[in-house]
Amino acid sequence: MGIKVKCELIKKEKIIEGIYKFSVKAPEIAKEAKPGQFLEIKVSETGEPFLRRPISIFNIDGEILEFIFQVKGRGTELLAKFEEGEKIDIIGPLGFGSFKVQEYKNVAIIGGGIGIYPLYELTKELKGKANLNVYLGFRDKSLVTCEKEFEAIGLNKLVVTTDDGSYKEKGFAIDFMKKDIEVHKVDMIFACGPLPMLKAVRQYALENNIPCQISLEERMGCGIGACLGCAVKVISGAEPRYGHVCKEGPVFNAQDVEI
Repeated sequence: MGIKVKCELIKKEKIIEGIYKFSVKAPEIAKEAKPGQFLEIKVSETGEPFLRRPISIFNIDGEILEFIFQVKGRGTELLAKFEEGEKIDIIGPLGFGSFKVQEYKNVAIIGGGIGIYPLYELTKELKGKANLNVYLGFRDKSLVTCEKEFEAIGLNKLVVTTDDGSYKEKGFAIDFMKKDIEVHKVDMIFACGPLPMLKAVRQYALENNIPCQISLEERMGCGIGACLGCAVKVISGAEPRYGHVCKEGPVFNAQDVEI
């Protein structure tokens, strides 16, 4: 169910225009958190907007949790106004479906846009457990973030792409991943990003019989499966059914969900 705590914002960083990284002191949550889980954050004390905002965990460092978010609407606009020293009401860690970290030989990790953020802690956790090839895709140069952070982990390969070719490789991250997998097989793909990208990654993994874990980004109201707002079709088991991203996910085996 997660732990509800008021966490001190100890560092606020504007990464690029409209995207912020917050570091909060949250020992209770950090102790329990796993790669791929998320937080539900109260953005206002006035009750408007009423619903908390779901934000994925970017980094766990001892008692410190880091999360990165993009200002997209009223809720995240209010969240961006918090200043260092203030307390933020957070529930976490949430999501029973987290990335499964174990020993692998070769792993491909692919993310797109703001979907790269849940993959950072995962990549850290996999360091030393697998050869890691990471593929990060962005629309253009102005939206590239966290390249240095991923690079500093010490990867086998890091590929950064932009749709328009304004920075590093031109094209889509999945195309570069496919080329590498043709040469060096992988025994797991981890993915998070825009739905079109996830659909393409899932289809490729299924067609090539490669195990794949995907983190779904859905609008969530409560974060615990009560509001039923983040339904996804689950196709594992005897009969297809609808599960909820916040509770059963956000991470699913690719073959278990229909997207």
